[in-house]
Amino acid sequence: MIVCKEMRFTSTLSAGLIITGVLLSAAFFLPGQDQNDQPKDLQIKGMPARVAATEYQAHAQAGSVTIGAEFLGHSVPTPEHTFSSEDFIVVEAGVFGPPGAHATLSHNDFSLRIAGKKLPLPTEPFELVMKSLKDPEWQPPEEEKEKASKSSLTTGGGGAQAGAPPPAPPKMPFPLRRAMELQVHRSGMEEGDRPLPQAGLLFFRYGGKPENIKSLELIYSGAAGNATIELQP
Repeated sequence: MIVCKEMRFTSTLSAGLIITGVLLSAAFFLPGQDQNDQPKDLQIKGMPARVAATEYQAHAQAGSVTIGAEFLGHSVPTPEHTFSSEDFIVVEAGVFGPPGAHATLSHNDFSLRIAGKKLPLPTEPFELVMKSLKDPEWQPPEEEKEKASKSSLTTGGGGAQAGAPPPAPPKMPFPLRRAMELQVHRSGMEEGDRPLPQAGLLFFRYGGKPENIKSLELIYSGAAGNATIELQP
């Protein structure tokens, strides 16, 4: 009788472990997706600093630190891939100091003056940028293209309906979209007290063509001091 109780207890415990394992696995994967569709969060890296501030397009001293910066236009590079945004322009910045130095960083310490305007553009948080992110290399599946094409035709004559709005473009699958957003988010400038060097992307709202910009200045005003860095548009 004791053996039977032990056997029943062992079977119940094993079943419980199996169910728990299934539930934990399900928590990491969305319905209808397999492991290959999931972004590998732990493999996504932040933006590494370059060897020195002189490796950037321009640089300037701010107190005891040196800031290097490079204008990237609408391009949004990450260590894994390069994306784009039509509504924002991007500056990659790196903050350098003597060995063992720390600095208190914030994206709000930076602003961008375009064409000598009196009021520079403030940086924008990633949460606003993510809505306009695109992957230039992503192509929708053929069936999605066909659906979009058919929705733009009338059911009668086969021509486009007069005055009808254009069909919505196919959406990037959620796993790919999430991976893209994670990559860009982690490539942004880190905030708080950080060991140097540190580097990251800064985002500024600007929907115009970068080639139309005549002059460009990245302005830093933070805990380390003040600096103005003249960039090449």
